Order: sequence, then C-alpha cells, then structure tokens
Amino acid sequence: MKKWILAASLCCNMAFADVAVVVHPSNGDSLDKVTISRLFLNKAKAFPNGTRAEPVALAEGNAVTDEFNGKVLNKTASQLTAFWSKLVFTGKGQPPKSLGSDAEVLSTVAGNPSAIGYVDAGAVNDSVRVVATF
Repeated sequence: MKKWILAASLCCNMAFADVAVVVHPSNGDSLDKVTISRLFLNKAKAFPNGTRAEPVALAEGNAVTDEFNGKVLNKTASQLTAFWSKLVFTGKGQPPKSLGSDAEVLSTVAGNPSAIGYVDAGAVNDSVRVVATF
C-alpha cells in the first residue's frame, strides 16, 4: 500500500512542470514574484533598473500558462480574461503579447533586451537568463 501511494505521489508531482521566468541575458535585474506579477499585470511598466519591460506570454489554454497564472499571478484564466477586458475597455492597458510555443517565447526574449517571458523550465536554453522558477 505504501509503495502504491509513493508511486501515485511521484506521478502526480511530475504532472506539473516548473515554470521558468526568463529575460534577455543582458538584463542583470533580480526579480521576485511580486515584481514579476506586477510586470505581467500591467501594474509596473519597467524593470527595477528603469528599463521598459515588454512581457510576452504563452497562449491561453497552455498548461504552462495555467501554472504561471496560478502560481505567480494568483488568478484563473477567467479572472485574467475579466481583468484584461476591463483594462482594455478603459484604455488603461493591453495584455502581454501571446505566443504559441516555448520556442517562440525564448526566441523573442533572446532577441529583445526589454522582453520578459515564461516557459516550461525544461525548455530553457543558453539564449536567455532565468530570473525565477515556480
């Protein structure tokens, strides 16, 4: 019985991949969860060093997006939809640019010193710098 419970818990733990928040390698800022959340929710528009930040996200419905939204933004997909609808309607903001794959996010962040994004931690390569893992 104990072996079965251990096997089940290992299986379930593996179902949720870590999410890596990545920036351009030239970005030397240290970012905590609160700062990352503020950048992705349009509550802050610049990195701590003053450089303008351009968040990019994975498409809605992606498992990594769901993990990021829950662990970092503390919001569900429907809560985020309502949040962004209000900001767009009032002219106070636009959601982060949505990309279709980890590779697209990595390429965008690697090519733009102002970009910040998130990907499955297993997809990270040397073209970007990881600032946090959740």
